[in-house]
Amino acid sequence: MRRILTGTPASFALLVGAVLIAHGLMAPAPPPQPTPDQGFAAADKATLAPPAAPTAAGLAPLAVLAPAAPTRVRIPAIGVDAPLTGLSLESNGQLAAPPETDRNLAGWYRAGTAPGSIGTAILAGHVDTHQGPAVFYGLGALKRGDVIEVGRADHLDAVFTVDAVEAYPATDFPDRRVYAAAARPELRLITCGAGFDQKHQRYLGNVVVFAHMTGNHPG
Repeated sequence: MRRILTGTPASFALLVGAVLIAHGLMAPAPPPQPTPDQGFAAADKATLAPPAAPTAAGLAPLAVLAPAAPTRVRIPAIGVDAPLTGLSLESNGQLAAPPETDRNLAGWYRAGTAPGSIGTAILAGHVDTHQGPAVFYGLGALKRGDVIEVGRADHLDAVFTVDAVEAYPATDFPDRRVYAAAARPELRLITCGAGFDQKHQRYLGNVVVFAHMTGNHPG
């Protein structure tokens, strides 16, 4: 079955949401992000907490990384170790999905922030395919404090710590909360979830993992 995403205009400039129509595809499609000074009220920036100190042994002091393409995502708590492919927007404005032929493949929104640089980086992946559970099947089991490592083309791993895991219905996806520009390196992981409609064979929304960078180390 062809998975389809239908974008809907958000209530503020340059951000869009999505309604999931089928089972197994992830994610609303974010546009290229503005910097923290473009298009967002001062109150949005004021709510951003300062970067946390590194929590894991062996991490370098926290430093913002220059942009570099991410190549791999590792999430030890749920056994994820997967390559990343670049995702772009299709002609209809929807986010293209990773190929379903490889269930252990996630994608990153390459028109947005690179993981480890200032801003909100987006990774997305299937929760399942017709062949079974896929790369982000276990996202909902993550907890605050769990670690996500993103390998990069510059041979550095950006290390992120999970702040929250939330599920949202497709009819009320909080574009602003998920996609807003950040004053520090942040990460969002997105997949399908929030319940499943057996009658129409589709997920009812999305699971979103919120994380911020807490260090880096050689990859």
